[in-house]
Order: sequence, then C-alpha cells, then structure tokens
Amino acid sequence: MITKSVKRLPVENGISGWEAISQRSFPVRCLDGNVTADWLIIGAGFAGLSAARRLLELRPDDKIVVIDASEVGKGTSGRNSGFMIDVPHNLSSSEYSSGGADATRIEMAQNRSAIAFASEAAAEYGMSRETFDPSGKINAAATARGMKLNQSFGVSLKSAGEKHTFLDAAEMRDLTGSDYYLGGLYTPGAVLIQPADYIREFAAGLSRRIDIFERSPITALKRENGTWTAVSPWGRVTARKVILGVNGHIDDFGHFRGRLMHIFAYASMTAAFPSDDFGRKVSGRDGWALLPADAMGATVRKITSGGQSRIAIRTKYTYDTTVTVTGRRLAKMAEAHRKSLDARFPGLKGIPFDHCWAGRICLSLNHVPAFGEIEEGLFSACCENGLGTVKSTLAGMMAAELATGTTSRHLEKYMDHPEPSRLPPEPFAWLGINSVIRLQELRAGREG
Repeated sequence: MITKSVKRLPVENGISGWEAISQRSFPVRCLDGNVTADWLIIGAGFAGLSAARRLLELRPDDKIVVIDASEVGKGTSGRNSGFMIDVPHNLSSSEYSSGGADATRIEMAQNRSAIAFASEAAAEYGMSRETFDPSGKINAAATARGMKLNQSFGVSLKSAGEKHTFLDAAEMRDLTGSDYYLGGLYTPGAVLIQPADYIREFAAGLSRRIDIFERSPITALKRENGTWTAVSPWGRVTARKVILGVNGHIDDFGHFRGRLMHIFAYASMTAAFPSDDFGRKVSGRDGWALLPADAMGATVRKITSGGQSRIAIRTKYTYDTTVTVTGRRLAKMAEAHRKSLDARFPGLKGIPFDHCWAGRICLSLNHVPAFGEIEEGLFSACCENGLGTVKSTLAGMMAAELATGTTSRHLEKYMDHPEPSRLPPEPFAWLGINSVIRLQELRAGREG
C-alpha cells in the first residue's frame, strides 16, 4: 500500500472582487461519508472541471466525482484577470512572444482548441455575454518601449498570418477615457470572462451529471490493490483513476517538488461607480480590457452591469515558498494599485477599492506543464505557466484523454515536452527569482 499525506491546503488571500460580485446558482455540497466512483478529480478549477467535462464526452456512463478544498470560484480560478488568450505570451520572459515558429503554431492551435472547448461549455450551460465574451484583447502601450514591443509583436503576427489592428493614442483615449496610453494592438481571438461566474456556471452545468463536493480538503491519498482512496476529514472517495487539477499544489501532494515556482499576483477592484455621464467621462466606454505591452505591467479591465461600473487592476508579483501572504503585504500592494489606477484615471481618485487579493501562479523554469501519469492511475494536469484560463483548460482536456487512452493530435503534441527543470535550492531561488521580478517590473516602468 502507498500512502501520501498532503503537505498543505490551499489558502484564500483576500477576497477576490470577481468572486465578491458573483452569485452561484447551486448549493454547496460537502463530502459526508464514503463514495465509490470510476473517476476522482481533485480540484474544481479550470483543469479539474475541464477534465470532468471531457470525461463525460469520452465515458458518459462512468461515475465522476470532483472534490475541492474550498468553494467553486473562491480559489485561484476566480482570482485571475479573465483573459482566455489564443496568441501565446510568456510571463517568465516578460515578453508577449513565442519560441520558434513551429512551436508558436502548435501553441496557438492548442490554445484555440481549449477556447473552442470552453465556448461549447458556455453555450451548453447558458453563460451570458457578461460571463463569456469573445471580444478579443488589446495589448496597451504606455511607453516608447511598450510601443516597440507592440510593433515587434505585430511583425510576428503578420508573419504568422494572424489578424491584428494597431490603435493610436486617440483611439485608446476614446476607448478608455484616458490619455495614459500611446497606442494598442488588438487581436480578435481572445475571450474575456468573468472568472468566478464562468467557473461557477461551468460547475453548475456539470453538477447535473456528476457529483461535486466542496469544502472537502483531501488530506491523504492512498493506493492499494490498484485502487486510489482520497481521504477527507468527513469521508473518503475511492476510484481506480485520479486526476489532480490542483496547479501549484501538486508539490504538496508529493510530486514535482523543487521544480515549480509559486508566484503571487496581486489585484484590486474598485467600488461601483455610475456608468452614466460621470463613468464615461472618466473611464470611457462601458467595457474594455487591456493587457500591458510589457507582461510585467498592469492588466486593467472595466466592467459594467446594471448601470454601475467597476475597474479591476492587476500588477505586482512576488515569489514565495508559503501559501499565504500577510494583510500588510496586501495593503502595500493595494497602495501600488492605487497609484497605478490614479495615474491612468485621475477622475476616479475618489472611488475606493472594495477588494484587494492575491492569487498563486505556477511556473516552471523551462515553461512546461507538470503533466502526465505520475503514478499508476494517478494523473497530473498542473502548472499553467501564467495563463491558467486556457492552459489549465487544455491540461484538463489532455489529462482526460491520456487517462482514457484516447488518441488525438493535440495530446500527441502536448506530451512532447520534458519534465519541469529543477530550481536552485533555497534561499538562492527566492533571492534570484524575486530579483528578476523586481528588475522586470522596473524595466516595465509606466506600463505597471
């Protein structure tokens, strides 16, 4: 018999603004007792829920159980900025770029497969345009360097035959109401989601056909006679095959230790303000979404619903070996967000932040996922490398195919990667990674 204790459980650092303004349509159900299933999926985020949906397509008669330590939408899946991006970018290198041309084409095809999968789910589960909006994205430039990055990105897009449009300062001002931006680069293939709503509505749709247990942390995994048992304080789930969709927490399950970087990303969301003449005067159109031309800059989104608008801003990163950040750290990041927002939208200086939060991103040094059959009957769909909405969706799809023995061209390509590289030992990793982050943020300048 093999028994592995789970080292740490997830922690929610601050209340995500997306989760705070979201409403769920189905009740929380906790594990209470012992359950037997054909499939157990641990983690009810993008990877876990996507794996469950793909399993339903491949094994519609099998019993599937999804279990999560928290509530759907409260974890990392409800804490991101809500961009499902088809054209790749690389957070680690602080550039929106690619490797070789062939690798870029493969990555774009995989991303678009994940977006198509998500689109089908959105249609089936009746998601609104506010939840799932295929409106494309804009890389916004606030500096001369940012403009050069966008120009270079445009050259790459043109050579790949990808549609794109450059926006000048006047067009950016018309969109955002701000004089801050010098220009932008629009690409049409991205989808904007309200991440907490998306993940909750996805789970609600699945819950009609599978069991989803929340507030049920797994404290140990045991394997005996070819069967896995996941132990929770209030019950157990037994299944022959298990898919781990826990992102960076995979190392707390005893796998890929010393190979994954845990980066905290910080975000804040304003209180609601009227979307009428005041809102349009100080912040432009009712809805827009900007990624920074330099990936270490600020991601900014404006959302409007029911005559009220809000702006969410994400910038600043730290590498940490803990799963928690202090209230003092969050307050410090909120101050940085305030300065960044006020520089862009001076007319919003009187509008406070309602929420500031942190979410953990998982990266590997060589930008590969923590994926595959890691023990007999145990599959990992983890390490999203900074683009969790799409990469984790894809990983969940691929894990379901791998676990069922399903062949596909996407799985064949997805499997063609090495293991995540080893990190330097601590404290050298902490010092080195945080130093790189600080240098990249300094280089980003007004983009942040």
